[in-house]
Amino acid sequence: MAAEPTHPPPVAGPCPLLLAGPTAVGKSEIALRLAERLGGEIVSVDSMQVYRGMDIGTAKPSPAERARVPHHLLDVVAVTGPFDVAQFLDLARQGVADIQSRGHRPILCGGTGLYFKAFLEGLGRAPATDASLRAVIEATPLPELLNELAASDPATYERIDRKNPRRVIRAVEVIRLTGQPFSAQRADWRHGSRLTAHATLCIGLARSSDDLPQRIAARVDAMFRRGWVAETEHLLQQGLDRNRIAMQALGYRQIVEHLRGERSLPETVELIKARTRQFARRQRTWFRRQLPVTWYNLEPHTTPEMAVEALLHLLPSSPS
Repeated sequence: MAAEPTHPPPVAGPCPLLLAGPTAVGKSEIALRLAERLGGEIVSVDSMQVYRGMDIGTAKPSPAERARVPHHLLDVVAVTGPFDVAQFLDLARQGVADIQSRGHRPILCGGTGLYFKAFLEGLGRAPATDASLRAVIEATPLPELLNELAASDPATYERIDRKNPRRVIRAVEVIRLTGQPFSAQRADWRHGSRLTAHATLCIGLARSSDDLPQRIAARVDAMFRRGWVAETEHLLQQGLDRNRIAMQALGYRQIVEHLRGERSLPETVELIKARTRQFARRQRTWFRRQLPVTWYNLEPHTTPEMAVEALLHLLPSSPS
């Protein structure tokens, strides 16, 4: 049975600003400039930037960028280590409180929607993973799990990312462990209910359906030029393929398959671009449905400086 969700303690200091959006939209540079203008520090809201060594493929901020503005929740665990939304929530709360204690503004920036939602609205306590049951479920074909989910919890089936085995497996696991719909574990979440108390504004960055795919393609090409394949080879030596969560990171699984001879490098590059475009569409849809977002559309000619000036006008006049 799900327990009451936990909520962050009252804020003390400048309220957090949330900056969300799909991959490659331009969040990181805008967050940097906002932090410089507002006296802020950045809290990464990215489920893969927490892994040490996963730098190129996660577009992790560079040492130079981290020198410009303090960053939090980067390089938290080894590539073989576990990490989940509950750990994020604990670390994010600690980081935000630490930033506020210095009179600085926390800027939560990233693309992991579930982490944003947990920060705003708390997290219902679902049961811990059962290793033996998890092994059985993981051995079950995804179509069978989806059929089970559709029958036992239609609400979750309708809104879950059905192409994400990790999410589907967890939902089925919770249902089998509790005898309750997975959606009931989040029954006390309320859309936008924590925004006023725990954030000044949740800004979503968006680009047109022509602009964003071009940016995605250019970024993927740049990542390969920077040595993404070599980075993945090094991570494999450290045990990347033994961590099923880290292996879900966009692009890394495809590069591992390339290194195992499953496809050529040019085919891998194009596949990653296609998967990234699909992922960006899912992110945008999720943010629109799940978060109280104020959207700002970036045009191809919009510079980071122009975006920052526009976003500053959206902020309340009060510093907190």
